[in-house]
Amino acid sequence: MTMTIPPRQLIERFYHELWNKAEEAVAYDILHANFRFRGSLGPERRGPDGFLDYLQSVRASLPDFMCHIQEIISENQQAVARMEFVGTHDGVFYEMVPTHKKITWAGAAFFKTDGKQITELWVLGDIDAVKQQLGVGGPTDFA
Repeated sequence: MTMTIPPRQLIERFYHELWNKAEEAVAYDILHANFRFRGSLGPERRGPDGFLDYLQSVRASLPDFMCHIQEIISENQQAVARMEFVGTHDGVFYEMVPTHKKITWAGAAFFKTDGKQITELWVLGDIDAVKQQLGVGGPTDFA
């Protein structure tokens, strides 16, 4: 019988090891082969390789990018994490040349797991806060 890994444990590895330490090999351990990822910063990505492409593109713009878990709430094999994201804008981001400003924004991440790996993740980040800090315009106009 295979032991079930709690979503909290997978989420902590996802952020502490994969994102914050950029230990890319962890992706193949904790992300399902058919992993589906949708983040606020781009199109849907598939599988560990698709996610690593996303991670590398974010780190090219924000080399010191860090994810800080504020709270995790889980039920069965699903979980939600309230997050804070921080990074220094040292690469082109939102078509903006580097400002070298440290930016921070809030987000929420919705995870699904299968008891062994993360199968789906949808992250919603406060993109308006990012754009305002970079001087790319005001809040989105919902007309």
